[in-house]
Amino acid sequence: MSRAYKIPDLKFEDQNLTSFAGLVIFQPLMLGLEMKNRLFHCFRHLKTSRIFGHHIITMLLIVHLLLGYRRLRDLSYYQDDPMVKRLLGLNQLPDPSTVSRALSSIDGMSIARVRELCRNLVIERLKKVAIYRITLDFDGAVFSTQSRTTEGTAVGYNKKRKGARSYYPLFCILAQTGQVFDVYHRPGNVHDSHGAREFILACILGLKQALPWLKIEVRMDSAFFSDEMVTLLDKMGIEFTLCVPFERFEGFGVKSLFLTIHNISWRRGALRAKAANRK
Repeated sequence: MSRAYKIPDLKFEDQNLTSFAGLVIFQPLMLGLEMKNRLFHCFRHLKTSRIFGHHIITMLLIVHLLLGYRRLRDLSYYQDDPMVKRLLGLNQLPDPSTVSRALSSIDGMSIARVRELCRNLVIERLKKVAIYRITLDFDGAVFSTQSRTTEGTAVGYNKKRKGARSYYPLFCILAQTGQVFDVYHRPGNVHDSHGAREFILACILGLKQALPWLKIEVRMDSAFFSDEMVTLLDKMGIEFTLCVPFERFEGFGVKSLFLTIHNISWRRGALRAKAANRK
């Protein structure tokens, strides 16, 4: 019988197929950073499940974001994916309800330890690169929620979704590397400067203590402008770029401000020149 009329033999094999083969790149990264062990120490004081500990749930959320998902219910899209299981070291992934229960039991100490871990990871990377000047960008961002009962949210300024409950965290981002050094969580109904002074001071002191040779610069918008903030940065010897809200200073024109800044810069330059001549 010719091939045109012969019925082919069908064989069915059990194959593990994945849609997320790119995760293989992150497997040696997670191992090199000892991420699972370090996360375990962040939650070691909590009672945890024998199978799905808080450190496993946290790693699952990291992978969840890497895959581009944002909702817990999206776990069903890769529930049986072998590459995700291999990366997490699991034979079975937890369902959304298990993840939700684990997140609800996390306390403030756990969050503080995770924030400290994130800062240490950034500092470790900065020690390995030849960088001697770093710029800290401080700015807030609005994150809306669809739920009306989500803990830590409030109705505030929201340009895209007016009236929606939201978060308004304050970020400290390293401009040269694009890394997030730290995050200060806030509800959506606070001003930009709420808790900013303590957060900014903690970020600067943390970097100075870990990297004493590093020259630190700070960039902020007009929401953080105040005499207290300017005085603090100047006393610490921190170079900064800060937008000035002119609407707060009636009768103070741009020309007079430019002349004032020019005179200050000229005086500082003259003092530096005199010091150099004395040497």
